[in-house]
Amino acid sequence: MSDDDPEVADLEGTVTWSELLAEATTRFERAGLESPAIDARRIVEEVTGSEPSEFHRVLDTAATVRGVASFDRLVARRQGGEPLQYVVGRWGFRHLDLMVDRRVLIPRPETEVVAGLAIEEVVARSGAGREVVVADLGTGSGALGFAIATECAAARVLATDRSPDALAVARANLAGLGRAAGRVSLHEGSWFDALPMSVRGAIDVLVSNPPYIGDDEELPAVVGEWEPSEALRAGPVGDEDLQTILHGAGEWVAPGGAVVLEMAPDQTAVIADRFRAAGWQASIHGDLAGRDRAVVARKRG
Repeated sequence: MSDDDPEVADLEGTVTWSELLAEATTRFERAGLESPAIDARRIVEEVTGSEPSEFHRVLDTAATVRGVASFDRLVARRQGGEPLQYVVGRWGFRHLDLMVDRRVLIPRPETEVVAGLAIEEVVARSGAGREVVVADLGTGSGALGFAIATECAAARVLATDRSPDALAVARANLAGLGRAAGRVSLHEGSWFDALPMSVRGAIDVLVSNPPYIGDDEELPAVVGEWEPSEALRAGPVGDEDLQTILHGAGEWVAPGGAVVLEMAPDQTAVIADRFRAAGWQASIHGDLAGRDRAVVARKRG
């Protein structure tokens, strides 16, 4: 039915967004969700197309039949345990508003910290019109590489992923990146195999949030049942992909270049020590919760 049908028109204006907000909050509370009020508000904002600053002005307006139908669909999905980020279909990452769905990992605050570390390394290598070659291995939604491209005008970003589905999401996000998109290229393949030989030994900054969870490690249901396993689990130990990147970095990173890797807190000391054993300088960095989360390794010039 269209909104012009008399049957639909008769239903217009029968409920306000304030009432729907309260309904969603109650449903989420009964489902045992952690942040029922926040989730309900985010869904109302998404359906109404309102920014957070406009939210309270929207609440007293009447919902259309189409709006109620969309609201009901999203609430049912969230009530069923689907992550809020997938329900609304997009999520903020630093200055970006990224499309996300079940083909890619959900952007997380700890990865924003990793992006910041990589951006510091890019800035340190910029200047005098010099192009800084950046490789984002396992880009997923594009969060790391695209943040670097938008915040660092000197960066030329090569973003890779072995998953065609993930690259389709990254491609959609790249289309909305604006002028910075001209300095980004997408490449399909596994880790270094995806990169053109022209950047072998010439990468200034390599950044990655690779899978770093062991096959037998338990995950919260909201993660394990919804997010792509191939982007989470690296193998029996959990550090297999980290080791692959570590071993290949010496061949692909330029002298004086840097590697910035996200990983689990209990992996940071081992990975940092292995970089040092290979002759790199390495430091460990914490996330917003104070847990060791990243290793920054700098290749000697």
